[in-house]
Amino acid sequence: MVEAAVFQGLSWNPVNDVQQLVSFPFMVNALEAGTIVAVMAGVTGWFMVLRRQTFAGHSLSVIAFPGAAAATLAGLPIALGYFSFCGISALALAGIAGSRRSLSAESAAIGSVQALALGLGFLFVSLYHGVLNGLDSLLFGTFLGITSGQVAVLLAVAVVTIVLVAAAGRPLFFASVDADVARASGVPVGLLGFGFLLVLGLSVAETSQITGALLVFALLVTPAATAHQLTARPAVGIALSVAIALGVTWLGLALAYFSIYPVGFFVTSLSFALYVLVRLVRVVTGRQSRNALTSEPA
Repeated sequence: MVEAAVFQGLSWNPVNDVQQLVSFPFMVNALEAGTIVAVMAGVTGWFMVLRRQTFAGHSLSVIAFPGAAAATLAGLPIALGYFSFCGISALALAGIAGSRRSLSAESAAIGSVQALALGLGFLFVSLYHGVLNGLDSLLFGTFLGITSGQVAVLLAVAVVTIVLVAAAGRPLFFASVDADVARASGVPVGLLGFGFLLVLGLSVAETSQITGALLVFALLVTPAATAHQLTARPAVGIALSVAIALGVTWLGLALAYFSIYPVGFFVTSLSFALYVLVRLVRVVTGRQSRNALTSEPA
């Protein structure tokens, strides 16, 4: 009965397809986890893009890989590896960012940490003498094996993350737009930056469990970058970022369920395609506006 339902494949009846998606507990857990991760990634990703910290976010996503590999090697829950490595590394990156060194020196230091983390990840994988069937899922994500307990942990982390971002939303936005003016106005810019990187580390650790360590940007960056292209209004932009992240996550999970390819591939491809479409529309409309202005009689 289960096998017949699994191998039915996509049909021209969307109601039947949705019923298939929610007919098994593992898929319900995956949809719940994906929804939680998408909401959190949409919120934190919007601020990450605004603060121009995508490189730091990318470094944290790379660091998530050795965290998961180390946890597997030690026989511990993979989530523990994600959260511990990303949290500690976020503190290290916050120290690098707060050292007031030049931008080039800061980027070089962050890149060095990233390279070390990637090397450690492959070392841990090579030291693991068992059959590491989950390596692809560590790198590129999977919807298989997500338990209700993991969903509860993801929900708790997401709630804490969103509450912290919401509590610091106004000063964080001020410090992100103009750090010098915010500092002169008494805003604790350094403390906010330190706290945000820690929150970003938790976000990366959580998102990695759905998209995989190497495809975190699919949810953290691309939906937020698309939202920034559509509007400069913070509230609307965050709402759009969350909506886009939810849309590509749900559709990506559905396509992964009905195919043999990892969910990270679909989420990444859908996010990128939407971003490119928005950019193309902006280019075309911008040209039309300039042509209309130049064609007006003087």
